[in-house]
Amino acid sequence: MTLDAEVDALRRVPLFRGIDATKLRLLAFISDRTHFAPGEELCRQGEDGDSAFIILEGEADIRVHTPDGEKTVARLGQHSIVGEIAILCDVPRTATVVAATEMDVLTVSKDDFLRLLKEFPDMSLEVMRTLAQRLERTTQDLAAQKASGAAA
Repeated sequence: MTLDAEVDALRRVPLFRGIDATKLRLLAFISDRTHFAPGEELCRQGEDGDSAFIILEGEADIRVHTPDGEKTVARLGQHSIVGEIAILCDVPRTATVVAATEMDVLTVSKDDFLRLLKEFPDMSLEVMRTLAQRLERTTQDLAAQKASGAAA
């Protein structure tokens, strides 16, 4: 994939919709492009988070440890970003991310990601929206589990 193709892919990530092409070109240039085969881990729950991943192509399963073992809680696809919680909150990774298909990703370092958030307030707002949506889904899932457990 060429730099121009990476910029075009970044433009489709909701998080980066307000950023001009020059800045997206810089982001693509400073990011590392990596290929993952199905079953390969991008990151593991509990690890220190030093980067975020932008999915250019393919899909990833989001897995978390539970008392019953590791469970897949979501699947993310093209133009999604994952791994940003650990670098934003300075906490260990909250989930394991595993390639469900062949994947191409851009890996953005913690320092570069935080620099972008400082430079582009619109991007910071989109990050908050994304995290709030994930929190809402998690809250609904927990409520549904609690309700089904109480009914059993």
